Amino acid sequence: MTQNYKNHMRLFPMHHFVATPLTVGLFIWSLTGLGNLTADNTGEVVFRILVSLALVLITFIARIYGLKTLENQLRLGQIIALRFAGDDELLSLIDSAIAEKLSSKDIKLAVKNWQADFHRV
Repeated sequence: MTQNYKNHMRLFPMHHFVATPLTVGLFIWSLTGLGNLTADNTGEVVFRILVSLALVLITFIARIYGLKTLENQLRLGQIIALRFAGDDELLSLIDSAIAEKLSSKDIKLAVKNWQADFHRV
């Protein structure tokens, strides 16, 4: 299947429909404690807000980490060469580039589904 605007989004139900709504809901619920703030419960309310905010951030950071993990293992030249690879072979080429320390030329030669780049000057 080819990727286009209509089918490019991917939903992971556990993330999109469970973890994110629960953590955002918990954060909103923790903010309701601000309405009942007294000298006796200030620490508890602040703690509840900080913990729930941390959980919200963790769900979003986990999503971002999944996208950037391999990027740190690639040299700029390898990343530039990988832009010519089609979606169907990109991940395997990234793995090969890291494992075999492929040069940008080797990566370009390994591309089977070449994606033209007419925007580069």
